[in-house]
Amino acid sequence: MKNLLFLTMMLITGIVSAQSKYEAGMGKAFEQMKAVKTAEDMGATAAFFERIADTEKDKWLPYYYAAYCNYLTGWMNPNADKDAVGEKAKALVAKAEVIEKNNSELYILRQMIAVQQLTVDPMSRFQTYGAQANEALEKAKQADPNNPRIYLVDGQYKMNVPDAFGGGKEVGKKLFTKSLELFKTFKPATEMHPSWGFDQAEKLLAQCQQ
Repeated sequence: MKNLLFLTMMLITGIVSAQSKYEAGMGKAFEQMKAVKTAEDMGATAAFFERIADTEKDKWLPYYYAAYCNYLTGWMNPNADKDAVGEKAKALVAKAEVIEKNNSELYILRQMIAVQQLTVDPMSRFQTYGAQANEALEKAKQADPNNPRIYLVDGQYKMNVPDAFGGGKEVGKKLFTKSLELFKTFKPATEMHPSWGFDQAEKLLAQCQQ
């Protein structure tokens, strides 16, 4: 009985220790992300999250943030190869999806990556990458229609689409307004889950009202 109790306590201690190590690593990565000033900094942060993900193997959030940071480098560096950045980010999202099925945050990130790749050549890529972006958002809505980031990224995309093609500032205004309404009641599952977007939605709504 004593041996069984001892083994049980050792197992619990090992689990707590592993969780603490993971949480400590993620905390350090988040701090690094907050301190980013350049595209190179963001790339290093993406690599840090990816190392955590490859070590843990059963956690989807580090892969999500690794993909998100890779995506951000594509905007921070004006000379970035957005196709290369996009393919890297998509590969990381795919790894996250093996662990976490049908998650709205991952679909939202797929939409963002598709839009980024579309901007390389909007005229020739509109149908292909535009369709990918729309499909990803539809899946995000099916997974969690109350995720405010769905309407934020949809509005960000559509406000820059000509009125004749179903976009424009009025469309963006409605989507940003809905996003902000949902942010009022939105609560991430944990402190590590995605919570970004409120400030961005406010700024973009203000732009649409000018």
